[in-house]
Amino acid sequence: MRIPRFLLILLLVPGFALAQDMVARDGVTLTQAQENRAEAIGDQLRCLVCQNESIEESSAGLAKQLRGIIRQQVAKGAPDKQIMDYMVKRYGIFVLLKPPVSPLTWLLYASPFVALIVGFLVFWMSRRGRGQPVAPLNEAEQARLDELLK
Repeated sequence: MRIPRFLLILLLVPGFALAQDMVARDGVTLTQAQENRAEAIGDQLRCLVCQNESIEESSAGLAKQLRGIIRQQVAKGAPDKQIMDYMVKRYGIFVLLKPPVSPLTWLLYASPFVALIVGFLVFWMSRRGRGQPVAPLNEAEQARLDELLK
């Protein structure tokens, strides 16, 4: 019995549609929704090599490994918070691009204000010291100066 090509195509098209919905990246195959979730998590984590890029933007080897770990966790169904907590536990709070306000990060968030206050105080103290000009030398002081310079 020979299956008409038309029926064969109708049977295969849904399979191709499902296959195109899957994304293979960093050695893990995810659905498009899972991939979007993994990218959102990766955008919140700092590349430990580059330090000014998220791991999604970085091309460093370590960033690739971290992306793979995230995708494996997403494929297993781990919640976002659990994945973020795992990364913080393993690499420290520095791995977060936007660390939460806590006693550990108070100085980080307060430093711009401290620098602004210190700069204002230095400016104010320097302006305050210029208040009175030095009085000119009288004749006796000028004569003594001339004598010393000879």
